[in-house]
Amino acid sequence: MSRILLAPMEGLADPLMRGVLTGLGGYDWGICEFVRVTASVLPNRTFLRTCPELNNGSRTASGTPMRVQLLGSDPYFIAANARRLLRHRPAGIDLNFGCPAPTVFRHRGGSALLGEPQLLHDIVSAVRAVVPVDVPFTAKMRLGIDDTCLAVDCAQAIAAGGADELIVHGRTKADGYRPPARWRHIARVREAVDIPVIANGEVWTVDDHRRCIEESGCLDVMIGRGALADPLLARRLRGGCAGGWDDLLPALETYWCGVRERVLPVHAGGRLKQWLMLLRRHYAPAETLYQRLRPVKGAEEIDRLLIEAGVIRRLPLAA
Repeated sequence: MSRILLAPMEGLADPLMRGVLTGLGGYDWGICEFVRVTASVLPNRTFLRTCPELNNGSRTASGTPMRVQLLGSDPYFIAANARRLLRHRPAGIDLNFGCPAPTVFRHRGGSALLGEPQLLHDIVSAVRAVVPVDVPFTAKMRLGIDDTCLAVDCAQAIAAGGADELIVHGRTKADGYRPPARWRHIARVREAVDIPVIANGEVWTVDDHRRCIEESGCLDVMIGRGALADPLLARRLRGGCAGGWDDLLPALETYWCGVRERVLPVHAGGRLKQWLMLLRRHYAPAETLYQRLRPVKGAEEIDRLLIEAGVIRRLPLAA
């Protein structure tokens, strides 16, 4: 059976959203947002803030294992932080070689390293030296920076460094998130390494998932924004009766109440609207709700409108 994994999504899949998505079921494991490593060993609170699931056996409330992702370019300090992280017994450790964000790229992180296969090898090797064999150790990369000419070299460097598995997002840094994802290029990478490769990128539907597996040759698939656009997608991929909009309402209520408890009212509405913008890709009621909420700034007014729409049943606690 193909594994279905939840991708790390900076600014989208925070701990609250991860809990909501995995609570709907279907995911084998996921990766949290990245922990930025520079020239220091981070305090324990940094790992716990980014991945509070560490306080719950490295699992979301529904029991889905959540691995911790490290991002940086210094082999020594990434390894030192991996050693510190191991104190919290993470479900796994992942290395970020794919983030395309301009700020990360300028500071030589994420996809910026895809022009330096030797450095990728050095980082992976340094982390492998401190991570026990019983702790899953993965890396996530894109196909390159501006082109795919070093994709195989990068993948082979990561595999030779000792990663257990490799996740490949089928785009370059320059591609950003523009479709299509190059699943056939992932197949080239998979054929060139002797560790399992997991395909990632542009999986929004059951049909996308099928074509991704066919074109990449990968058995396992990691889902990113498609998980937010259709939170029931993982269940659909399992072949069960996934449901529709009404089945999402409890998750929407959980999310909004969680946002209201954690986020200042001035920012709360933006978080919900961001999700609705993705949900409307698959759910007509999400488009209606988004258009109704779009001009509204006050969280209290959004509370009222959500109650009227039947999305929430009670006024949430405010931050």
